[in-house]
Amino acid sequence: MDGLILVDKPRYWTSHDVVAEIRRILNFKKIGHFGTLDPLATGLLLVAAGKVTKLFSIFSKEDKGYRGRIRLGFATDTYDAAGEPLAPESGDLPDRISLLEAMKRFEGEIIQLPPPFSAKKFQGKPLYKFAREKKPMDLRPSRITIRRFHLERYAPPCVDFEVICTSGTYIRSLAHDLGKDLGCGAHLTDLTRTAIGPYTLEASLSLEKIRELAGKGRIPDFLTPLEALFPQFPKIILKEHSARALQKGGLVPTEGIHRILNPDTLSSSRPEGREVIFSLFSMEGMFLALARWSPEESPKSGLVPFLILNSVRHPGS
Repeated sequence: MDGLILVDKPRYWTSHDVVAEIRRILNFKKIGHFGTLDPLATGLLLVAAGKVTKLFSIFSKEDKGYRGRIRLGFATDTYDAAGEPLAPESGDLPDRISLLEAMKRFEGEIIQLPPPFSAKKFQGKPLYKFAREKKPMDLRPSRITIRRFHLERYAPPCVDFEVICTSGTYIRSLAHDLGKDLGCGAHLTDLTRTAIGPYTLEASLSLEKIRELAGKGRIPDFLTPLEALFPQFPKIILKEHSARALQKGGLVPTEGIHRILNPDTLSSSRPEGREVIFSLFSMEGMFLALARWSPEESPKSGLVPFLILNSVRHPGS
């Protein structure tokens, strides 16, 4: 069983809770998720089955989309509604123009600190363990990019927003930092993840629906097969001898390429600086591997596989 499941995570469930439930529903142990959602958050959680669990390094780099609500007036120690206020509530809230100007300052490449109450590791332990014990910790900043921070509605003290950002962004930190910038404090009260790369919340299913479909034996209705993943990558069909030799590793020369199925993706709107990744298939349509094009300085031109999931055996083997 190899595939991807798009789950609409319910509020108060941890990402691990969802994985455990999918394991129970499918009676299948090799299940994992791509991209943790806080228990208070809802929305898109990508759950992988079988060989797809090996693709974390690819899915973890995808941009993510969110919509949510920030409450201005005071910050909390967890940066969300579950925490304790850090100061008395401020009544000095910004007008719409000042808010828009502040949100604009966070767009682009910025340096961000993780929330103290988060699963990010420090000295091998999640930060939240240090925070709960009130032990000192080193909050190390990360360089992230906020591609869009859009105001949808402002009804003081509540700010409804939409964000598109690079992987590794903490929306709780974004809310907290916005409050600091405005001088009134702020914390996140609601968050829904709407997209991960090409996958959207609209295409996801609730756990109840997944449970119902699985009970009827309709697993293909919610399990996206390996061959249908990565619509954003150019798909290359290899000639038979190249497909059989793939397991040995090394470069696949250009003469080993039979056909490029969707060459238009090469010129599609990828985020600036993102390398091109290719999906490699056999002549029979089996997904084989992911590959990059060989560097310009390489003596030979071709594809360099970096993640091989399937192999084509020689006839009779």
